[in-house]
Amino acid sequence: MPPIFATEPGGRHFEKVFDVALSGGRKVDPRTGKAPPVGNTINRTNLTYANTIGAPSLQVRWSDPEFDPATLAAYYVRVLEIPTPRWSSYDAHRLGREPLVKQSFSIQERAFTSPIWYDAQMPVRY
Repeated sequence: MPPIFATEPGGRHFEKVFDVALSGGRKVDPRTGKAPPVGNTINRTNLTYANTIGAPSLQVRWSDPEFDPATLAAYYVRVLEIPTPRWSSYDAHRLGREPLVKQSFSIQERAFTSPIWYDAQMPVRY
């Protein structure tokens, strides 16, 4: 569940990803700064998958370690689903055909929250 931090200091736009919550006891590699993949339980023979990895929900409290009150910022959360067979793979399996080679056999759905905007110049409204 990585919040993505976007800001425009001096009019320049950039983004930074913080891996904040990982399922299954996974940890960010301190050497690379990257999170390991969640894994893959797809059985390509009978086109099933086990929903035994990942987590149904994650909760975390996070503070931006690079927060600058003078800088515009937008924060949002991105979540990744475990890999599942793509529908064209299901169709090919039911028709007794091989899936199309040019397509990936599986997909990993993503979801994003609406951003939370921070601007020190804007008055607080409740």
